[in-house]
Amino acid sequence: MVVQHEAPSAITDAGTGQHRRGSARRSSRRPVGQAGPALKAASYVTVAVAALATLGPFFYILTTSLKDSASLFSYPPNWIPDELFWGNYSRLLTETLFVRWTVNTLIVATTVTALKLLFDSMAGYAFAKIDFPAKEPLFIFLLLGLMIPVSALLIPLFFLVRGMNLLNTYWALILPPLANPIGILLMRNFIQSLPRDLDNAARLDGCSEFAIYRRIVVPLVRPPLVVLGVLTFMIQYTSFIWPLVVTSDNRMNVLTTGLAGQRGVATIDWGAISAGGIMAMIPITIFFLALQRFFTAGSLMGALKQ
Repeated sequence: MVVQHEAPSAITDAGTGQHRRGSARRSSRRPVGQAGPALKAASYVTVAVAALATLGPFFYILTTSLKDSASLFSYPPNWIPDELFWGNYSRLLTETLFVRWTVNTLIVATTVTALKLLFDSMAGYAFAKIDFPAKEPLFIFLLLGLMIPVSALLIPLFFLVRGMNLLNTYWALILPPLANPIGILLMRNFIQSLPRDLDNAARLDGCSEFAIYRRIVVPLVRPPLVVLGVLTFMIQYTSFIWPLVVTSDNRMNVLTTGLAGQRGVATIDWGAISAGGIMAMIPITIFFLALQRFFTAGSLMGALKQ
């Protein structure tokens, strides 16, 4: 008698079919993190629209700086001038103290940045690695200073600076911004993340606290220092309210207050103001591009952990 084994074969074929269908379904699935063509196209369109929205004001100011007064208010507006007019730039350099304003701005921004990097890193090291009396209450007191709005400090600071006979001087523009405690908080958090074994081993070798700060801490926190330096320089470079309060001499103006002073009572020279805005962007753009790599690395230090 011959026995036919068809049932196992059918079962095998059925299992093979299910396996093939399961493999087809798995192969049709898109890997995690890989976007489809439609999603990629939508992201490119979004980025392009955002770039146009960002570059639009810059392009408008640039074209305005290259127009004469007659074509500024033409209708319909001529977005691209037929003939480039460089008179706004020459008038700004010859008839105003633009060069002096630029020098004042660079002196103030550079000095404030250098002093804050020194003082904030030293204070951050003290709060992070050194034990001293009233350490925690003093740090909480510094944090409370962040809650006070700048507008509430303008009048007391003005009377303080005037009482010290510092109005219309570089010291009036440099000293008050040094009291901002945000840099101390930033440096304390970065220095506190460093291993304790480094400074303890240095103390056992006879290093002083300043030697530990200079030889061990500073090389390890260079990216955070660059982040703090870039932010401080940009804030001081674009500062307007405080320089407007403490300077009345035209020779002591910075770029923001000097360009704002070009707004006359009856007329406003929009061409010269636009030219000044374009020229004022050059130093800060060069500064940021030169430190962009370090700025990005420092910004990502807190997000990446090994």
